[in-house]
Amino acid sequence: MPSRIPPLQISAYTTTSAVGVGKTPLLDALENSRSGLRPNDFGELPASGQRLPTWIGRVDGLEALTLPESLASWDCRNNRLAWLGLQADGFAEAVAAARAKYGPARVAVILGTSTSSIGETEAAYTALTAEGGFPAAQQRPLVHTPHSLSMFVQAALGLEGPSETISTACSSSGKAFASAERLIRLGLVDAAVVGGVDTLCGSVLYGFNSLELVSPQPCRPFDAARDGISLGEAAGFALVERAATDAPADALYLLGYGEASDAHHMSTPHPQGAGAERALDEALARSGLGTDDIDYINMHGTASTKNDEVEGALITRRFPESTHASSTKGFTGHTLGAAGIVEAAISLLSLETGLMPGTVNTTVLDTDCGPQIKLQPARGEVKYALSNSFGFGGNNCALIFGKGAAA
Repeated sequence: MPSRIPPLQISAYTTTSAVGVGKTPLLDALENSRSGLRPNDFGELPASGQRLPTWIGRVDGLEALTLPESLASWDCRNNRLAWLGLQADGFAEAVAAARAKYGPARVAVILGTSTSSIGETEAAYTALTAEGGFPAAQQRPLVHTPHSLSMFVQAALGLEGPSETISTACSSSGKAFASAERLIRLGLVDAAVVGGVDTLCGSVLYGFNSLELVSPQPCRPFDAARDGISLGEAAGFALVERAATDAPADALYLLGYGEASDAHHMSTPHPQGAGAERALDEALARSGLGTDDIDYINMHGTASTKNDEVEGALITRRFPESTHASSTKGFTGHTLGAAGIVEAAISLLSLETGLMPGTVNTTVLDTDCGPQIKLQPARGEVKYALSNSFGFGGNNCALIFGKGAAA
């Protein structure tokens, strides 16, 4: 097991999803168990004009959003959502302060995404020229690349440090925190913008549907009758840096992370949760905590049959009955490469407010799940929160956050 790491301070964070732009509407939705899912109104099949019968977590207003003229060459749905997210909760201003403090070359950008700007590439392929090439308006290599998101955010924030794109499916933006910790600990940078963005597109909707993972109704994590996921889109960011000696008493921190790849199957988790459990153990070791210390767990909880079965069993056997655990996928949908940062933000909100969300849409818990999984929200003192992010191919990540003196 790894050794304990110095905490990293989280100086600012924000997230935008189907429940709204920024932390305020997210907190309101969590408090009132208000889901942001709605019947699918995105993407028509070319032949029939029909849409996939499912529910989605869609962010309103992206079609009408215009990027600043200086960033217009980056225009696509994913980068528009990134821009919208960067403007919320004073996040861009916090990064500007870090840029002035450390210098633009000493602030990294580390973002997770599973599809990046592939929706724009799909559009380009529907308008091929007679010669089979992209039309002139779509000959934009900086958009049609998996690294488009990170390069766009770096340009938008005026940063010049290392820039990474992490694409490990649904653990991508969770793993961004781990990469940032290593870069800062090694002295390569002084701060990092971490997070992730993923938007709805045909490849996402119909790709997951081809795997028979998409539910025709709002997803029901850990429900006895669960039948698949609800896809969503989101953007989220956090600014992390070395803990300041004069940090506020209620400052937030990344205390530990764990990563593991069990490589059991391309789309099915290890039946005993081997990789997920190793990620958990590494996160606990780096934080110096035990399972008894964790007050709230934001579970990956996608509402697919196997994921929930394996994760539910892990939480049941490792954590006390008093631990409050929930899945928040029913609020936002499964936002894929952005899921890690969205649920990290929810965990941070829990630390700040004492709110521990419930699990919406679920009515009858699977009998294999333990008493840790709660359907209703609750309030209490939250000193430590765990956030799980598990991806295809056995890419697992666990993050532990704490606040103030508890860190």
